[in-house]
Amino acid sequence: MSTKRLVSIILVLFIGIILLSAIFTSWYTVDESEQAIVITFGEASDPITESGLKFKMPWPIQKVEKLSKETFSLQFGYKQTPDGEVTSFDKDTKMITGDDNIVLTDLVVQWKITDPRSYLFNSESPQDLLHDATSASIRSVIGNSKIDDALTSGKAQIEADTIELLSSLIEKYDIGITVLTVKLQDVELPNAEVRSAFTAVTDAEETKNTKVNQAEKYENQQMSEAVGEKDAIISNANGHKTARIEQARGDVALFDKLYAEYQNNKEITKQRIVMETLEAVLPNAKIYIMNDEGGTMKYLPLQSLEPTKQTPPPTTDTENKTEEGSGQ
Repeated sequence: MSTKRLVSIILVLFIGIILLSAIFTSWYTVDESEQAIVITFGEASDPITESGLKFKMPWPIQKVEKLSKETFSLQFGYKQTPDGEVTSFDKDTKMITGDDNIVLTDLVVQWKITDPRSYLFNSESPQDLLHDATSASIRSVIGNSKIDDALTSGKAQIEADTIELLSSLIEKYDIGITVLTVKLQDVELPNAEVRSAFTAVTDAEETKNTKVNQAEKYENQQMSEAVGEKDAIISNANGHKTARIEQARGDVALFDKLYAEYQNNKEITKQRIVMETLEAVLPNAKIYIMNDEGGTMKYLPLQSLEPTKQTPPPTTDTENKTEEGSGQ
């Protein structure tokens, strides 16, 4: 085989390899859970977030970096293996509160990649930077909090302050990460005896809150009943008031009618009123009305109001025989 022919074969093979490489490296796929960014001679293009089959220039002109869209979790202060074993790092979690007490604080930070270009090019290790920013944020918040708040009812406020401070730091670092949530896992004391004492304090605090809630519930119930009774009394009083007013108006109307009749015939009206009054006062009495010579009327209830004497019942033959027998 001549040298010229050998060179031709090598050239053909080289061209074939280049063509195969171009074919296999010009196509790539993006999954629904992924986002991609195409890098052309070291310069990144806009992120690709839509899934499907994509085309690019062959390597080494362009290459593709794929990043996940999922939510990641940063375990700060401990590490949990897939088998469920937990390893604590007290050196990271030991912090000083605002009232000079020591606590151990574990937390979980949930985050995701929202800017692939910044994530790839603005930091060599974005996750390490996130870990350091988390440590700085939680230490700053714990350092401004009292130990009672960190161990009992102030955890929600500590979480809110931590995520606010951490988000501001990550935004300044511009590493393409967005912090979603910060959740405290454990806030405890390093000493077992002190931890037991504070557990008792926590239980007492919860008992106090329960009693306060029960007292407020009882107060609201009593207030509701008192308001209901007050409304009922006011309603009854208003009803009684209305009834008295209507009765007074009726009496006034009746008096006006009687007065009008009295103006027309004074004597007859006067006698009629007297008779109606006697009938109302003595409904069961027999009354006789007589006129004397002077024209004055007399009203005499002649029916005796005393109870009448009852006649004894007749004696029977049996009683008479008993009396005769006793006489003998």
